[in-house]
Amino acid sequence: MNPASETVQQSSKAVDTKKSLGVSPQAVEAIRNNLAKRGTPEAAIRVGIRGGGCSGFSYVIEFDDEAPRKGDLVLEFAEEGKSTVRVYCDKKSILYLGGSVLDWEKTLMFQGFKFKNPQEATRCGCGHSFTVG
Repeated sequence: MNPASETVQQSSKAVDTKKSLGVSPQAVEAIRNNLAKRGTPEAAIRVGIRGGGCSGFSYVIEFDDEAPRKGDLVLEFAEEGKSTVRVYCDKKSILYLGGSVLDWEKTLMFQGFKFKNPQEATRCGCGHSFTVG
């Protein structure tokens, strides 16, 4: 692991929520399952934002087979007998995602990851694009 990245573990002491993000237990399990299906349980998921979409910013969730980049926030979720789940977020994205929770939602109409972002002012109809207040 890159020593310049900041590692936060699920069981660690209090963390400044504006500089971190949460991952629900359902999302951790969904990440673990997706990495196992892909055949890369040691890989990570990278979350972030990009400019674009109907409302200004779009959420990004993608696989990352590399070590974390310098300045990345690294969240690790370990469970006995299961592979450790790692979530990376770059330092610019955390400005807009700080205090958010990555969740896994499964309803009749939707199944997938969803950000619960307190900084979100508006969200477009597709749910993948947002503005901040």
